[in-house]
Amino acid sequence: MRLPFLRLTSNGKTMSKRDFYEILGVDKGADAKEVKRAYRKLAMKYHPDRNPDDKDADAKFKEATEAYEILSDEQKRGAYDQYGHAGVDGSAGQGGFGGGSGNFSDIFGDVFGDIFGGGGRGGRGGPQRGSDLKYNLELTLEQAVKGAEVKIRVPTLVSCNTCDGSGAKDGSTPMTCNTCHGQGQVRMQQGFFSVQQACPTCRGQGTIIKDPCGSCHGQGVKEETKTLNVKVPPGVDNGDRIRLSGEGEAGALGGPAGDLYVETHIKAHSIFERDGRNLYCDVPISIADAALGGEIEVPTLDGRVNLKIPAETQSGKLFRLRGKGVVPVRGGATGDLLCRVMVETPVKLTEHQKKILKEFQASLKGGDKHSPKKKTWFDNVKTFFE
Repeated sequence: MRLPFLRLTSNGKTMSKRDFYEILGVDKGADAKEVKRAYRKLAMKYHPDRNPDDKDADAKFKEATEAYEILSDEQKRGAYDQYGHAGVDGSAGQGGFGGGSGNFSDIFGDVFGDIFGGGGRGGRGGPQRGSDLKYNLELTLEQAVKGAEVKIRVPTLVSCNTCDGSGAKDGSTPMTCNTCHGQGQVRMQQGFFSVQQACPTCRGQGTIIKDPCGSCHGQGVKEETKTLNVKVPPGVDNGDRIRLSGEGEAGALGGPAGDLYVETHIKAHSIFERDGRNLYCDVPISIADAALGGEIEVPTLDGRVNLKIPAETQSGKLFRLRGKGVVPVRGGATGDLLCRVMVETPVKLTEHQKKILKEFQASLKGGDKHSPKKKTWFDNVKTFFE
């Protein structure tokens, strides 16, 4: 149970200090975003610059700031939740402006800095990690299924080897910025808000290069095209990404390089279509093979295999060749090759061949048993119109 904290008023009487959650108008289980949002609302309402002659508003502003200083700090908030005001006595400033470890400008800047694009606690700039890059790699289906090693050429920013990334000419060093005195940030006043922003002179670095490197012109990095070997694992598909650690853009001020992400894109194949771990292909067969049956050769990515076509096979029927598909890159069973037979109509017939076909056609008349799908289809059409 949290005990009230007693304090002396100006006339020497004691009064209980208000609960910090009550001051901000949030529940005890409120997260950091809710606490920050509540304080921002109160600070905008009661800030002294908006209420210059209102002592009550000034007191409420200080009270809200003190509450936010405690509840926005995980350690202080834990102590307050366990022991009440006694657990944080002296941790917060008197009304949020002095004493203890709190600092009002840091608190206020932290809450309102995102409005102006600057933070309240920023320091001078240091080494920064380089940007990640993406490279679109086109692969044949065979390369994607079986794996490959591919050379790629990538334009990128690399650390300047002349100045070792410092940007300064050999024998010279960067000078402290006169605007921010090496801090990398300056305090900006916008209305009644005072926030910190990156120094416009040194761009947050804290230093100025008076004598820049001739190779990189003071940037510390330069553009180069490098050749990389990319090992493509078997089974990759469209959109899969291969990460090459440290092969992205060079970091600023000696920071680590970013990563290069190689995204795979599979070219269309003249025979096969891929759907996940399975492959599909259309296999043309003659009317005679479809009617009488037979054996035909079909291609796979591992070579040719024989496929038996049973008699009376209809166009569009799928035949499955197990294990002739793709081994998934993330593991699992090998896919299959599904061959879809397409009965091909003969073209450029001779007169003799046409005569034979007409005789064959005549022999089928009146025999619905020879065309079961045709009979079923016409029966459905008749039912539809009736």
